Amino acid sequence: MEKQTINTFVMTKMSILANISSPSGKTIAVRVTPAAERAIRDGHPWLFADSIRKQSHDGKAGDLAVIFDRKGRFLAIGLYDPTSPIRVRILQQGQPTTINQSWFASRLGDAARLRAPIQTTHTNGYRLVHGENDRLPGLIVDRYDDTLVLKLYTLAWVPHLNSFLEALLAHSKAKRIVLRLSRLIQDSTKAAFNLADGDVLIGPSLNDAVGFLENGLSFEADVIHGQKTGFFLDQRDNRMRVENLAAGRTVLNVFAYTGAFSLYAARGGANQIVSLDLSRPALAAANRNFQRNQAVKAIRTTKHEGLQGDAFALLKRLATQGSRFDMVILDPPAFARRQSEVARALEAYYRLTTLGLRVLQRDGILVSASCSSKVPLEDFFRMVQKAVADENRPLFEIERTGHPIDHPIGFREGAYLKCLFGRVA
Repeated sequence: MEKQTINTFVMTKMSILANISSPSGKTIAVRVTPAAERAIRDGHPWLFADSIRKQSHDGKAGDLAVIFDRKGRFLAIGLYDPTSPIRVRILQQGQPTTINQSWFASRLGDAARLRAPIQTTHTNGYRLVHGENDRLPGLIVDRYDDTLVLKLYTLAWVPHLNSFLEALLAHSKAKRIVLRLSRLIQDSTKAAFNLADGDVLIGPSLNDAVGFLENGLSFEADVIHGQKTGFFLDQRDNRMRVENLAAGRTVLNVFAYTGAFSLYAARGGANQIVSLDLSRPALAAANRNFQRNQAVKAIRTTKHEGLQGDAFALLKRLATQGSRFDMVILDPPAFARRQSEVARALEAYYRLTTLGLRVLQRDGILVSASCSSKVPLEDFFRMVQKAVADENRPLFEIERTGHPIDHPIGFREGAYLKCLFGRVA
């Protein structure tokens, strides 16, 4: 590490992370059900609480759990979390290992090599670690130029933060690392470790959004308060596809957030763009993103308008008013986070697609996406096709897409993103 980075890390350890104790060093021996044993051998990264038949002693968040098979042989090692239904998140399966800074560095190196092609695309905003799919379960790291955002989904990572951050700094040479916490663990992390969502763990404090590049376009990300880690990095490739289809079109971007799809459409030569979102601050950020890219003539000359309100209600109103667009982008938030919500989510996708079609011109482009991992890929596409058929609008599919390179799929539940591009008569 550079001397300045080392000094920053030392100063940080004396403050925010100073009171975080290291893992106990006493491992928990765990025996599991036959079904869980099979799943772990097949590479599944989670061990659920109800799959544990026996364990040597009660453990604390962050303790290492060693899982043995029915013959007493080593099966896997992972992070123990007594507060989560996912009781152990598997770090390594098959061969025993020591979990330390060197091990973290090795995993980070694997993740970086996978993402090497991104370096040639004028992009310094991307996902550096994709949790379970990069064999670092319960943790993601997003890069925004020289700021990294570390998001945790389990308390079990906190006792390992000092070792992990040293490995991360050595690997990335970041100037700042921001902590984000899943809503489910924010209260418990504050109570147990005095860490809060939005804490700057390393580097200078932050009072404003950070800037970064994606395929040569300049964006801002509110890494302290924004959704996810401040930006939806997983749609990068789909945004490029929109750019390639946007020339000469009027575009409606529904659930626009900070206007990323809109900005790509503008660079692609769209005549007019409407960004629709419930959040007024998000639309203000979209306008700032357009201002950041005024050097691009196509963006400077595109008419861009923000429309604030509920997507379903505003789509109905636009249809009633006779508004029509040559391209409609439907990129909603996850409609289903639990299995019990899947049926309702599919109904919501059907209604959203129907409303989108009613403001789409003949021979227009429909872009429809889902980020709900609980909704099966084929069920989502089938529901979009049903909505199109019920509206008597023939659909000619251009492409179905999934995950970009920085959001790899390492297990079945890791697949969540799906998107359909189609021309609608």
